[in-house]
Amino acid sequence: MVEVSEIQKLLDQVVDPEIPVLTIRDLGILRKIEIVEGEVHVIITPTYSGCPAMTTIEDDIAQVFTSNGIDDFTIELVLSPAWTTDWMSENGRKKLREYGIAPPENEVDKSVLFSEPIVISCPKCSSKNTRMISQFGSTACKAHYQCNDCMEPYDYFKCLK
Repeated sequence: MVEVSEIQKLLDQVVDPEIPVLTIRDLGILRKIEIVEGEVHVIITPTYSGCPAMTTIEDDIAQVFTSNGIDDFTIELVLSPAWTTDWMSENGRKKLREYGIAPPENEVDKSVLFSEPIVISCPKCSSKNTRMISQFGSTACKAHYQCNDCMEPYDYFKCLK
């Protein structure tokens, strides 16, 4: 009989295909693990309803399970409640910054939604002398910024609530 803690360890091998330094637990899309009568049931929530990475994530979960002898499982995609950046782990936020993506800054996120310029610290040099290049970055959940000091472009992972 497999335990939830074993499933958690296996799922820590599953990363976001768009940001491969983040596990699905770091990102907060792994919502629940249940084991009922020997069947593993995993609930995941996308960062937004049209996220193209979810099919890959589901396939990666299935591959991790089957390669570890777990054949009796279901993966459920749940849209409600909607994912929020509040669900990201502190470790995930740290990994984002180290990867070169500014993590969500919850106290300023409403201004991204209303197209007002906001100051997002550069993940490379920590300067606050930055500017938004585009409200849309490499994926829909990111905005594109540039640091005016080190001149590096970077993505900001927009806060969603």
